[in-house]
Amino acid sequence: MSTSSRFAVAVHILALMAAAEDEPVKSDWMAKSVNTNPVVIRRILCALARAELVSSQTGALGGSRLARKPKQISLLDVYRAVEEGCVFALHRQSPSRRCMIGGNIQTVLKGVLEEANLAVERVLAKTTIEEVLQSVKEKEKSQKRG
Repeated sequence: MSTSSRFAVAVHILALMAAAEDEPVKSDWMAKSVNTNPVVIRRILCALARAELVSSQTGALGGSRLARKPKQISLLDVYRAVEEGCVFALHRQSPSRRCMIGGNIQTVLKGVLEEANLAVERVLAKTTIEEVLQSVKEKEKSQKRG
């Protein structure tokens, strides 16, 4: 089972755009900061644009910028834009009904997983891109002092 890094990359590039303020940021530059292929960045930018979190312009003077103020974009907004489904999910295929565990595990887990997913959403809803950028700036300052 693999995990996705789309959310982390999306937060990264939104923080880059927040730091750039109203200047458009090119996907090639974002890719260098993230240390990934520009195609990965462009795919994530498309998802963020569909969610109306960013706007992009093509051409020599083009790039992407935030479509809203950083304080108006929660990490939950970002998560919903780039990830499919919930953090936790039940089996992709139904377990064996002939097995005591397989026949009952999904019913037992359903409520637990719903509660866990809601907890994750509550945590993500409390933090904005502006707060992420401020935390990054504070971390940078402390590293320069130390």
